Amino acid sequence: MANQLREQYGEIVDGLLRRYPQKKSAILPLMHLAQRVHGYMSQEAMNEVAEILDIDSTHVLSLAGFYTLYYEEPVGKYVLEVCTDLACALRGADEFLEMVLQKLQVGVDEMTEDGLFTVKPVMCLAACDKAPMLQCNLRYYENLNEEKFDALIAQLRAEAEADAADREPTVIERTLSYAAGDPPATK
Repeated sequence: MANQLREQYGEIVDGLLRRYPQKKSAILPLMHLAQRVHGYMSQEAMNEVAEILDIDSTHVLSLAGFYTLYYEEPVGKYVLEVCTDLACALRGADEFLEMVLQKLQVGVDEMTEDGLFTVKPVMCLAACDKAPMLQCNLRYYENLNEEKFDALIAQLRAEAEADAADREPTVIERTLSYAAGDPPATK
């Protein structure tokens, strides 16, 4: 079986494996890399991670199902996770989520036609006093309203169009960089 991760990102994969005393410990960063390459944790992505680590793919599947940072279905470039737990709901999160869905013309867990956005309601992002809020690709946006949301979407669309090489690295990019032995990535 061809392993796209090993073929295209061999240096990063080897760096990750060197970073951990037990090879299996590199599973989460390898899953982040696989998801970045495949867009989600497809069966192929899970098999590739399992092959690199010499483990059964069901172990990778169990982690993909447990952690909300891994997606088992295709998602947009930007995953908008709107916190809708009770504390946030009391600050307008439910109405905010409905507005987001209406503006992007999608349903929950659906991807926009342009492939840029997927909206997911989530429980507790630990910013109760700053609701309505959302997490987008591990970045928090707090105290949101319609105007701030419109500005965020415009910014993300512009970033996607420019492919934003100048943007601040994401948490996942920093993790992969660190795990591969590079100095921490910063803007």
